[in-house]
Amino acid sequence: MALLSVLTPVLALVLCLVIGFLLLRSKNTETTSRAPGQTKGASKTDFRPWVDQDLQDDTEITARGGDEDEWVDGNEEEDLAHVPYSPPRYPEETMLQRSKEFYTLMNQRRSVRFISPEPVPRGVIDNIVLTAGTAPSGAHTEPWTFVVVSEPETKHQIRLIVEKEEEVNYRQRMGDKWVSDLARLRTNWIKEYLDVAPYLILIFKQTCGILPNGKKKTHYYNEISVSISCGMLLAALQNAGLVTVTTTPLNCGPQLRLLLKRPVNEKLLMLLPVGYPAADATVPDLKRKHLDDIMVHI
Repeated sequence: MALLSVLTPVLALVLCLVIGFLLLRSKNTETTSRAPGQTKGASKTDFRPWVDQDLQDDTEITARGGDEDEWVDGNEEEDLAHVPYSPPRYPEETMLQRSKEFYTLMNQRRSVRFISPEPVPRGVIDNIVLTAGTAPSGAHTEPWTFVVVSEPETKHQIRLIVEKEEEVNYRQRMGDKWVSDLARLRTNWIKEYLDVAPYLILIFKQTCGILPNGKKKTHYYNEISVSISCGMLLAALQNAGLVTVTTTPLNCGPQLRLLLKRPVNEKLLMLLPVGYPAADATVPDLKRKHLDDIMVHI
């Protein structure tokens, strides 16, 4: 009996150590089996609803996977000739004038949700897309596809898909803080402009290229490249006197890709309704940051 009373604390200690080890092992197993970035029971602070499931692929050089024979070897591509380049050089006064005029033009750009159904010449849209296509890209892969939609029924189908997902976004995915931050801009999941605007431009990034022979070509920094192209497209729209609102419909990519019959290597990055502003269009009275707030000169 005396021996048992002596051993009881020792047995209790051993038992506690065994239970602790099993719990720790179970936790580590659960962590390693979970997808990267996913946290069980994550708090609202950790939750990242803005990460579109369709865009969770790396834009940097990653392991390509699959059969190496499926991919183009860099040695298979022809060497490029280099040619002289002499762009116009302006006097300082002209440079200052041109840069100020361009800033004044771009500073008038606003996100406009009230778009006129008035037709826009197709040639203007063609030139705007050509301008976007002049953007720089990683290894000059030009990893973008611009799908221009003007057919009314297809526009309506796009609206149905977007509004269905956006309602879920506002009610569930985005969270109270995000919805609260948008309240002053008076936005919601109703996207009437998707029916009304004469054109919808859907910009897809190509995660890799697919050549006529079926081989794949690596597209380096594809998301950054296409994002730069989108910026140039916005500038071209402003230059032509047209308006848009930049939309990134969360979790609509796969459905819209199927609707528009785009290949699996293309992921939706942005959707732009394009047209003239409606006669009664309004925009929030927002102010932009001053130069000192956005530039550091060293």
